[in-house]
Amino acid sequence: MSDSRLLKGPRAKIAPHRFASTERFPPMKAVFLDRDGVVNALVYHQDAGVIDAPFHRSQFKLLPRVPEAIRLLNDLGLSVAIVSNQPGIAKGHLKPELLKTFERKILSQVRAAGGRINGIYYCLHHPEAKVRKFRQRCHCRKPEIGLLEKAAADLRVRLDECYMVGDGIPDLLAGTRAGCRTIFIGRWKCEICQFTEGSDALPSFVARDLWAAAQLIRSEMTGAGQATSARSCLSAQA
Repeated sequence: MSDSRLLKGPRAKIAPHRFASTERFPPMKAVFLDRDGVVNALVYHQDAGVIDAPFHRSQFKLLPRVPEAIRLLNDLGLSVAIVSNQPGIAKGHLKPELLKTFERKILSQVRAAGGRINGIYYCLHHPEAKVRKFRQRCHCRKPEIGLLEKAAADLRVRLDECYMVGDGIPDLLAGTRAGCRTIFIGRWKCEICQFTEGSDALPSFVARDLWAAAQLIRSEMTGAGQATSARSCLSAQA
């Protein structure tokens, strides 16, 4: 999630609650990750009074255990791709070179932990962009599914063979529309439920961070554990 965060809250303890149906699904082959708030930390920009993606080199930090989580997913035989709305260039917040710097930092730290990212896909557009060439409504900006379709095609997998992991409503909507199993990162609260009930975008799982999400995926794929089936709100999460 790269736009200003409207839904915020403290990271919760692992909440392996399954909201979606328990119907059978095909063997999973890939995991799509949102970037900001899942792979790297969000930043409070005091001048604008918003929480958003990092705009400066010094602000970019991977979240704890992200490289290890990606390695765990690789060990399960899963390809991993980042699919992320990145309108910062369109809005004039950063230059393309800095986006590449952030990308190299992700790849380097994941590689150092023994993991692998198979692809990184960005939507650079925004309907209110300051930079004219990026000012458009597109099919790749989540909650549209263009980024997911591109990643799936490059990885040669079907969308229903993929997980979509994100910390925002657009991630859940894109994943649901594409037919992926979805994992919400963060704390699931009643104010989020109101945005997902009508759209049928309730996540398959909720986890406090990517490491917890990777463990949930391992449990589901190996049968080592069983997630609790539920449709109730998790406002009481610790």
